[in-house]
Amino acid sequence: MKQTDTQTTSNQVAPAKGKLGIMMPGMGSVATTMIAGIEAVRRGFAKPVGSFAELGTVNDNDGRTISVRDAVPLAELDDLVFTGWDIFGGNLYDAARTASVLDRDQLDAMRPFLESIEPMPAAFDQRYVKRLEPKKIKTGKNKCDLANQVRNDIAEFKSKTDRQVMIWTGSTEIFLEEKAVHQSLAAFEKGLVQDDEDIAPSMLYAWACLKEGVPFINGAPNLTCDIPALRELSRQVGAPIAGKDFKTGQTFIKTVIAPALKVRSLGLNGWYSTNILGNRDGEVLDDPDNFKTKEESKLGVLEYILQPDQNPDLYGDIFHKVRINYYPPRGDNKEGWDNIDIFGWLGYPMQIKVDFLCRDSILAAPLALDLCLFMDLASRTPSLKHLGVQDWLSFYFKAPDSSLGVTPEHDLFAQSVVLKNTLQRVMNEAKVQHEEHAFATV
Repeated sequence: MKQTDTQTTSNQVAPAKGKLGIMMPGMGSVATTMIAGIEAVRRGFAKPVGSFAELGTVNDNDGRTISVRDAVPLAELDDLVFTGWDIFGGNLYDAARTASVLDRDQLDAMRPFLESIEPMPAAFDQRYVKRLEPKKIKTGKNKCDLANQVRNDIAEFKSKTDRQVMIWTGSTEIFLEEKAVHQSLAAFEKGLVQDDEDIAPSMLYAWACLKEGVPFINGAPNLTCDIPALRELSRQVGAPIAGKDFKTGQTFIKTVIAPALKVRSLGLNGWYSTNILGNRDGEVLDDPDNFKTKEESKLGVLEYILQPDQNPDLYGDIFHKVRINYYPPRGDNKEGWDNIDIFGWLGYPMQIKVDFLCRDSILAAPLALDLCLFMDLASRTPSLKHLGVQDWLSFYFKAPDSSLGVTPEHDLFAQSVVLKNTLQRVMNEAKVQHEEHAFATV
């Protein structure tokens, strides 16, 4: 591993010195939009709109509003380095052209940079993502062999960078439930050798990543690291984990409107949500087994926020339906429709209708950036790194992973409070050690 002078005592928040390597399994629309966007910001072509880490604020102990960057030691955008894996071959310029999210002129301005990044062959199994035909994948005698090949890739990247994070920006896999193979690290590692069918490709990446002591973020609704085995490994090695499923379009709006209904004590009879989406994500979700994974992620939001068991008169009989329709002409420009049937004083009915014409990867890219920066911060913060699941990052996910015994938070505004409170705590830890250092040198 590349050596730097970032060594600190065990109770200190380590500084963000040196290069931060970002590893991305699945270098399609989200990954290319994030990486090209970061390069555009670095060159002064654009502002990092949508990134709380870059443009957000928190209050200091005196109640003054300061930028997140002034509050906590985050990696600089100039220090980010990228690699990843993909099943289609080519370089990132080719992948970005295929994704068709960013304008051709914008991509051409960064073409040499994007062409310099060529994804490695992916650990992939078509049984878990049936609609995609791979062109460039790893081969091995079993899942353990494939996972160790990924681990070797990570080790090689570690030799070129100072710190690393991995973020899954690959496809939604088929729906899996927890099984015996997921219950302990020993059972999981035995399952790798035995090619257990309940170990999906995303789990190979998560295991390899954590084995190398690198934080792992799950941007899809896959089960992945939301299992006892990988939570155990995360805590054991002090590599934080977070997930799952980027909260971008329709669910983002849902976690804004539902808390408003609840705080006003307005009732809800039904919520019908449908989407049209034409990118590769839409193609994958056109398969019922993969859609089931996404559906489970999207359906849980209202129950957690509205708590029908505590508010039966208002939310005890909600009809909640979610659909996603693959429509190739729309590409990455997703459209989400919501019909919301509510009732108010004396039970009189009313309706809310939402038509959100959004850009899926444009919304996801800044979330992915923030998560990489904050997970790197968590790995340098003693009070966070051995927690395993980083509940405080629920703000970024549709179906937040949570620590054992902790109810996941879905309310966007409550999530924002938790996020800012955690950053303030880290800010105070960093401030104390700075003051201690200053006192010691007097």
